[in-house]
Amino acid sequence: MAKYAILIYEDPAFYANATPEAWAAVVDAHSTFTNQVVELGGSLVGGEALAPTTTATTIKGGGTVTDGPFVETKEAFGGYYVVEARDLDHTVAIGKLCPAPGGGVEVRPVVDPTTNPF
Repeated sequence: MAKYAILIYEDPAFYANATPEAWAAVVDAHSTFTNQVVELGGSLVGGEALAPTTTATTIKGGGTVTDGPFVETKEAFGGYYVVEARDLDHTVAIGKLCPAPGGGVEVRPVVDPTTNPF
């Protein structure tokens, strides 16, 4: 089984304006998703939600440090899962189930540090 990251990108305004009930529904959807990963024959290796981009600190080349996200975008990186799956197709099937009501997800292989992926 190979490792893949499922990266969640969403509009932060979706959560900034969410009611407590909407937030609870998203949390429940993610709990369901973690169960579905196993049901589909994958395994969940890790994952976390991230604090809003307003809490970010960016370090650019040369060591310049600034408050806030690296770039202005409508959707922001808000969390991730790392799963083990048979192949990319298997991971895409899993990724389609990942809740991202304010945006979408990106699936990307995790690099094996013993080989150069480029």
